[in-house]
Amino acid sequence: MTWNPCQCGSGASGYGASYQGGYHAAYPAHPAYPSHPAYPAYPTTYPAQPAYSAYPAYPATYPAQGGGPYVQGPSGETLPNDRQFQDLRDYGGNPHVIDISEAAEQNTDFRRAIWTGRHLQVVLMSIPPGADIGLEVHPNVDQFIRIEEGYALVQMGPARNRLTFVRRVSDDDAIMIPAGTWHNVTNIGPRPLKLYTIYAPPEHPFGTVHRTKAEAEAAEQGQRSETEDPEPAASGITASP
Repeated sequence: MTWNPCQCGSGASGYGASYQGGYHAAYPAHPAYPSHPAYPAYPTTYPAQPAYSAYPAYPATYPAQGGGPYVQGPSGETLPNDRQFQDLRDYGGNPHVIDISEAAEQNTDFRRAIWTGRHLQVVLMSIPPGADIGLEVHPNVDQFIRIEEGYALVQMGPARNRLTFVRRVSDDDAIMIPAGTWHNVTNIGPRPLKLYTIYAPPEHPFGTVHRTKAEAEAAEQGQRSETEDPEPAASGITASP
């Protein structure tokens, strides 16, 4: 095989020479690359990891609210301190700001008033599984309910035996109840139903806290006994529990 005449003119050194080993005979051989030094062998075994010292034991009891991972709830129960603890006292009549979703989920009382003003009242409720708020009517009070956590059955109607409006509700659903409408909300879920409700005007006394439904019914029965006339009301409608 001869040198390519297109790359080397006639008379040029090496013109017409043949390839040798793939290189033109006229060019000196490329020096061989020095051999790469061998990499050191990886160790066959690694040193053992130093043993960790034993972790300190967790305390048998946790400190009081504000000093540890658990805090005391509004009814004396223990709550994890992984979020800001809401103050659930009634601040009615004063400017007030609260995380209402956190407050509703944190509450464990059947009924707890957290703001009672002249024209409006905010109340938290926690309804156990299978329980209800009780069939009731507020003749002169409009009511708003928001479900924060859980599943419920809502019933409303013009009379206690004519609950023609029936709906299933869950987290984030809102319920509007006109004054004079009979209504009930029943927990149909496996966990406590957490909600908050707004009455306009207020329905319960300032600072109301009822730990259970039985406590609420007893307290309000006593209030009715103090305010009812000897003769029953002609309309047959009484304030609800």
